[in-house]
Amino acid sequence: MAAFFAYRPALDGPFLFDDRALPFFDPRAHEMPLPAWISGVRPLLMFTFWINYRLSGLEPATYHLLNLAFHCAAALAVYLIVRRLLAFEDVPGWPREPLAAFAAALFLLHPLHTEAVAYVASRSENLSVMLFYAAFAVFLYRRSDGVGWWEAALILVLFAAAVTTKEHTAVLPALLLLTDLWFRSGGTLEAVKRNWRLYLPLAVAAAAAGTFVWRVLRAADTAGFAVEGLPWQKYFLTQCKVIWVYLRMFVLPYGQNVDHGYPLVASWADPAALAGLAALVAALAAAWRLRSRFRLAAFGLFVFLLLIAPTSSLVPIADPLAERRVYLPSVGLLLVAVALLARWKVSPRALAGTLAAVVVLAGVLTHQRNAVWRSAIALWEDSVAKAPGNWRSHFQLAFAYYEDGRCAEAATHYQRVAELSKPDARLLVNWALALDCAGSSEEALGKLSQAAALEPTAHVFSLIGMIRGKRGERERALEALAEAERLDPRFAMLYVYRGHVYASSGEDRAAAGEYR
Repeated sequence: MAAFFAYRPALDGPFLFDDRALPFFDPRAHEMPLPAWISGVRPLLMFTFWINYRLSGLEPATYHLLNLAFHCAAALAVYLIVRRLLAFEDVPGWPREPLAAFAAALFLLHPLHTEAVAYVASRSENLSVMLFYAAFAVFLYRRSDGVGWWEAALILVLFAAAVTTKEHTAVLPALLLLTDLWFRSGGTLEAVKRNWRLYLPLAVAAAAAGTFVWRVLRAADTAGFAVEGLPWQKYFLTQCKVIWVYLRMFVLPYGQNVDHGYPLVASWADPAALAGLAALVAALAAAWRLRSRFRLAAFGLFVFLLLIAPTSSLVPIADPLAERRVYLPSVGLLLVAVALLARWKVSPRALAGTLAAVVVLAGVLTHQRNAVWRSAIALWEDSVAKAPGNWRSHFQLAFAYYEDGRCAEAATHYQRVAELSKPDARLLVNWALALDCAGSSEEALGKLSQAAALEPTAHVFSLIGMIRGKRGERERALEALAEAERLDPRFAMLYVYRGHVYASSGEDRAAAGEYR
């Protein structure tokens, strides 16, 4: 019920941003067989979207509800993980149980997780993390004398499902080995020998997962070492600052934004980046030095940095900062928090009151944050207000205004995009449509002429023909549409627009021929 209250505003929200690139927006989705949905690199994820589409088509509420269900299941796994690790530390039933419940509740209601849950396209995040946490929980609750065959098989199945839902979960084998080394005596070799039923097949699975991830990165245009203008060295230094932003937002969750537009470091000698790197090294050194006194807290810090490494270290990703990337490693921060709280010498009533107050505050903040996920306009107005220099936010806000019929406002923000970045054909086309909708057809034609100079496509010339046709410029409209046909005779809309031109001139037979 608490999660439903906190996420209630977003449950009414529409599909947003990258949601439109998912297969259920394909015009042929209703006739696509299941194998066509799951034939890509994330089959389980696409299977869940197929279920949603079969149940409710393009009604977004069911998609949001399933995201929330996966989030609740991940929170349950957090409870089991934290409870078990507190038991490793010999924390008694009180405060072990309330601290484990607190960690799960804070995971469930933390406002930093709203992007991973409220955004339909982020299902890859919360589904993969649910599977990852479930595998970790199975590992922690294994028999004391080592992992059995059934446990090993279940962990491997969950691992495979997680990696083929989102690739960053390939780090699971490293987490399991770290846990064995941290909490079990005997060293690396003894840990591997004790759990050979798991580590032997897991080594094979890890190699396969690494190969799989490498192939995905080679084919991607927004992640990997071939991303244009994104050298790994500068990305790494940028992440040395970004990680501290994540930590601040976890402790003090203000300034959240769907698109922070966080800049890359300008120089490899950026003072803030080098200071961030030095602080991370110092934190790790302190955790290692104090691990005997603060074993669980030190472990939590290592877990956080290990789990955030796939997205926030060496492999460049087009957006340097995205809040959903904290979803997986947040369990490490929760471990740090409960480890320190377990040492807090206060009365049970004071501890319970403090934990309850933090959870309630988190729930209220999450409810407030989810209000921006209620509509595209609210989401991007919030983004522009917090990052006015981010051209992507202005572009998305302009598109949202255009779809809502607020065309003059859309044109204003497209102009702002042109001021913040070099105009390309896509911007000019969208800007032209907004201007035409706002009654400025002459300006719209000017933008389309610029777009045609950059990318002479059938789409651009058909729009020129469409606008000239509406202006009553029959011959010039037909000339533009003829050019569109020359460029791509399979572009269907040019025939629709030409039909409109003929129909407006009373040439019904010619119009009917175009519509056919």
